[in-house]
Amino acid sequence: MEWREELRKRAKRALTRPSPYGLDVDLGTFEWKGHDEEGERRLSELPAPILERAKVMGIDVEERKVSGTYLQLDLSVLRAHVIKKFEEQGVIVTSIEEALKRFGWVKEYYWKAVPVDLDKYTAVTELHGSHGYFIYVPPGIKVKDPIQACLFIHRKGTTQAVHNIIVVDEGAELNLLTACSTLPVKSLHIGVSEFYVKRNAKLTFTMVHYWAPTTYVRPRAVAIVEEGGVFVNYYVHLAPVRSLQMFPTAHLIGPDSQAYLTSILLATRGAHLDVGGRITFKGPGSRGEVISRSVVKDEAYAVLRGELIGENVSKGHLDCKGLLLSPKAKGEAIPVLKSSTELAELTHEAALGRISREELEYLLSKGFTEDEATSLIVRGFLEVGVERLPPALRSYVINVLDAAARYAKG
Repeated sequence: MEWREELRKRAKRALTRPSPYGLDVDLGTFEWKGHDEEGERRLSELPAPILERAKVMGIDVEERKVSGTYLQLDLSVLRAHVIKKFEEQGVIVTSIEEALKRFGWVKEYYWKAVPVDLDKYTAVTELHGSHGYFIYVPPGIKVKDPIQACLFIHRKGTTQAVHNIIVVDEGAELNLLTACSTLPVKSLHIGVSEFYVKRNAKLTFTMVHYWAPTTYVRPRAVAIVEEGGVFVNYYVHLAPVRSLQMFPTAHLIGPDSQAYLTSILLATRGAHLDVGGRITFKGPGSRGEVISRSVVKDEAYAVLRGELIGENVSKGHLDCKGLLLSPKAKGEAIPVLKSSTELAELTHEAALGRISREELEYLLSKGFTEDEATSLIVRGFLEVGVERLPPALRSYVINVLDAAARYAKG
C-alpha cells in the first residue's frame, strides 16, 4: 500500500526524535518481537496472576455487564468481541490490522489525529508495533454499557506498542473503559489512541493504569470533536511505575463542541510522572476543562501540565493541584493559557501543598486514626470529574478512587 509506505518513511525519519516532555527512554533496551499466541480466549481464561490483577482493577472478567471486549496480552490479540445486539447494528470491535484489511475507509482515520512522526514513540509504533484496537459506533447507536479494552503485559522485556482508533459517528454514544497493566517485569508500553467524535456524538473514555516499578509508559492521544460533540477523558494511575509521560489533546473543531480531561495520579517510590492535558478551542461556542490531581509520596516526582488554546468564541478552565505526602516528594504544576482572540475566556488555578495540620487534627478529634484521617483527606482530594461519567462507569471509578486512597496511605 503506497499510502502506508509514505507513513513509514516519515516514521523512520522520526525514530530519534525525543518527546519535549518527560524522561527519555532508550528504545534499544527492549524486545520488539515475541511469541504470538493463537486462538480466542476469554478474560476468565487469562493466566492466574494477570486474572487477579484484572479483578483488582474492577474489570468484568465474566463479561456480563459490558457490550464488548478487546483483550491483548503482550503482542497477541486474544479476544475482539461485541454482543450480538450491537454487532447486528454495525458496531465494530476488532484489531487495527484486521480493520485495515476489512474496511478500506479506515485509512481515512489512520494517523490523521496523531502525527506518525510526532516523536520516536509514535514512529516506533508504526514501524514495530503490534495490534491495538479499532472500535466503530454507527450513527445514532447508543452503547450505554461499556465496551472494555484490556491491554496486559506479562513477559519480561516486552514492548507493547499499540495503535488504537475509535470512531463514534453522528448522534452516537460510546462508553469505553480501558485497563492496562503489567506484572513486575521490565517493560515498555506505548499506546497511541486517535478519537473521532462526530457531530452530536458523545464518547466517554475511562482509562485505568496499574503498572509496575520497572515499567515505562508513553501514551499518545488526540481527539477530534465535531459540532455538538462531547469528549470526556477520565484517567486514573494507581500503582508504582518507573516513568510515565502523556499529554492528551482534544481539538474542538466544531461549533458548541466540548471536552473534559481529568487525570488522577498516584506517584510513589522513585516514579517520574509528567502528565497533563491540552484543549484547542477552534469552533465557536466550544468549551472544556482540564483537571489534574496528583498525590505524591516517597521520592516520587510529578509534573502536572495543562494548556488551553483559544482560537474562537470559547470558554475553558484549567485546574492543576498536587498533594505531597512525604518530605522528599516533589511536584510541579505548569498551567499555560494561550489566546489569539479576545473572544476566548480562559481561566486557571494551580496549587501544590501538603495535608493541612488543621484538617488532620479535626479528623483525629472525631476519633479517626492518623492513617484513616490521611486516607479520608486523600480520597476527598481525588474525587473530581466523577459527575461527568455515565452511571455505568461512575460506581466503577469511585471504587478505583477508594483503592487509590488506600494505596496512597500504605
